[in-house]
Formats: sequence, C-alpha cells, structure tokens
Amino acid sequence: MRIMRKPLSRRTMLRGAGTMMALPFLEAMMPSASAADIASRPKRLQIFYSPNGMMMEQFLPATQGSGFALPPTLEPLAPHRDRISVITGLGHPSAAAMGDRPAGHGRSCPAFITGVHVKQTEGTDIRCGISADQVYANHLGDATQLSSLELGIDQASLLGSCDIGYSCAYTNGISWRNATVPLPVTANPRDVFERLFGDGDALDDKSRLAQLRRQTSILDFVMDDSARLSTSLGMEDRRKLDEYLEATRDIERRIQRAMTSGSVHQSEDLQRPAGIPDSFDEHVRMMIDLQVLAMQADITRIGSFMIGRELSNRTYPEIGVPDSHHMLSHHGNNPDKKARLARINRHHMEYFAYYLDRMQAVKDGEGSLLDRTLVLRGCAFGDSNEHDFMDLPIIVAGGLVPGDRHIVAEKGTTMSNLLLSSLHLLDVPAASFGDSTGPFAALTHA
Repeated sequence: MRIMRKPLSRRTMLRGAGTMMALPFLEAMMPSASAADIASRPKRLQIFYSPNGMMMEQFLPATQGSGFALPPTLEPLAPHRDRISVITGLGHPSAAAMGDRPAGHGRSCPAFITGVHVKQTEGTDIRCGISADQVYANHLGDATQLSSLELGIDQASLLGSCDIGYSCAYTNGISWRNATVPLPVTANPRDVFERLFGDGDALDDKSRLAQLRRQTSILDFVMDDSARLSTSLGMEDRRKLDEYLEATRDIERRIQRAMTSGSVHQSEDLQRPAGIPDSFDEHVRMMIDLQVLAMQADITRIGSFMIGRELSNRTYPEIGVPDSHHMLSHHGNNPDKKARLARINRHHMEYFAYYLDRMQAVKDGEGSLLDRTLVLRGCAFGDSNEHDFMDLPIIVAGGLVPGDRHIVAEKGTTMSNLLLSSLHLLDVPAASFGDSTGPFAALTHA
C-alpha cells in the first residue's frame, strides 16, 4: 500500500468530553510505501516472570538444537515452538551471597534483569542497578506516552522485609529505573486502565465506583471523533481501529464486572481494591490483555508481568493444589510435593502461552505484534529447592530471534550476556550490561 498523503501524526489522539485516547499504530502513520512491512514496525520488549523457581526435570528438554521433544512443563507452548528458544545453563553470579546473609529470594529476584548484586538492607537505603527494560526505555526516550508498564498479580508490600535482611522493594518487582528507584508492579486492572486511558480527573473511590456501575465507557465520549477519523483511513486501518476499540470495550466490561462483584464490598472494608477479579484466572488474563492493548495502541513498547511476587504463598485449588507455592518450592525431594509444584509451573506456562497467543492475534502491518517483540520469560531460580541461581529456566520468544531451539550455555555464563544481546537486538548500542562478559552469540545464530 503506497501512502501519498502526509502521514498521520503518531501523537494523534481520539478526543471527547474531557477524554483523550491513544490510537493504535496505523499504516497512515507510516511515511513511506513500506507501511505494511514487518521490518518498518517498532521493536518491543516484554518480560514474563514466575516466582519461586522451577521443577527443572519437567522443564529441561532432553536434547539440544532444534526438533527437541517438549517436556511436560513446556507442552502448552507447542503452537509457538517455532517462535521460542529454550535456554538453559545461564546464571546470575551476582545473586551469590558474597558474605551476606543466606536469603536467596531477596537477591535473586532483583538480579533477574539487572545483573547486579543488591545491598543487603531492610531499610530505605536500598541499592541495585538499572534493569535491561529501563535501558531500552531510556534509548526510546519519549517515543511513546508511557516509557514502560509494570504489571503483576500480587499487591506490593510497602514496608519492612520480605526475605531475611532484605527489603520488600527487592521482591515487589523486577524493574529498576536506576540503582535506587525500583518500579513495583500495579496489580489492580482498574488502575492500569485509568493510567492508559484516564482523563486525569481526581475522582474519589466512591465516584469511580458509581461511574463504573453506570457502565460508562470511554468509547462513548470519543465515538464522534473515531467516526470522523475512520472516514480518512484505508480499509486495513479501519479494521485495525475497530479491532482496537472493541478490545478496549471488552476490557472495560470485564473491569465493570469485577467492580460490581463481591470484591467491591471487600474493597470498602479495605481488604481488597475494587477492580481486582475474584478469579485468579480472570485476573491474569485481564492483566495480560491490558499489557497487549498498551502495545497495540503504542502507548508503550516495554512491559513486564509478574504472575506472582517472589516468595508468593498463593494456593491453586482450581488445579488441585491447595498448598502454598513457596512452601512447595522447598519440596525436599518429596515426590508428591514435586508433582504439585510441577503442576503450578505448567499452569503458569499456560498463561505464558496465552500471552503469546494474544500478541500473535493482533495484526501489525503484514505481521503481528509478536513478530516485532522480544519476549523474555523466566524465573530467578532453577531448582527452587536448592535456590539454584546458576541454571535458570529461560525462554526467549518472538519474531526477532530464530525459534525451535534448545540452547545450552557454557557453565558459569552470566544471564547478563543474554540481556546484553537482547539490547543489541533492540538497537541499543550498549558495550556492557550488569556483570556481562560479552554478548550471548547463540541467541541470534540459527
């Protein structure tokens, strides 16, 4: 499709009655005939994190290279195997105690995408290092409305220590703006939606509840502007705009259902914020959908998602696991506990498959969001029973690297090498990152 007219500004917003709403990335915003080409689309970075390590014997492929048999934990990724590389053997030397107290979670979680040994403290004098996603955010500058979006399922712990001698700031999130500023996740879908599409009005909680109970949609306010814009777009852009608006309305409806469920009454007693679904499954899917919607609208190109905080004690009765996740992670080689932990690992992998499904389903020119997204998925431990931070279960997915591979790193290789190569794939000219010793060349070699 050749675009002869002046390109539509990437900053164009839908407006109406005090509301502004970002647009998805449209072909009309591209300045050349290559508007639909995959290579002309922006590159994105997404990170998916699971807590409490992995049952490695259920995760580790039996063979290296391509065509490996998917072990039980990875079976949900079968539809995407040509887009995934499983990487084992990478570790984080910076997560070692180095004379500090033996508290693995408090060091390994913040090291995951920083490659930095954190300062042991339960106070406000925390210290880590900038994370890889924020290096990319700095590289992009103000290219998008939000530099990054950090989402999760568990509410952040604001005070005290969450591991022996380590502040909760070290396990509230995985992203760090700089050495002293952590970026904790947002767990309430309503808060995320308002951050993406809110008009900035300082409504109190009761006013927001009343507004959502009236089923008011942001789309009702921008309907006239979207109809006007649609007449000036090509057929493919009109389809994309309609798809985006319908996805937005669907998430609004789901948030409204959560607001009017039993969780509303709980929130009034300050037990649970309104807008968080009672169902774990619905909560996870809604947060993933919000992350994908933010990319679809090009509100941000960088996101992270924690399906649980490190040290999470969540139970999973819906899959037949009423035990605490963290307690099961210290299974002591008990076969029954190992089997239940593997069930949790696979359950989390099913949500990662949904994450990839959603990105694959959203068109981006001739391809999809997934084609131009680098997705890193992993845990801060391999064998959780041993707090093993030197053999991590890592998956790299998306269209920016070759897929259908199991890569075994040389023993002792720091994950910072993989993070450095990831930054290079995203066109960041970094000479080093964290405790890197050089790029992880196997990432880009077919």
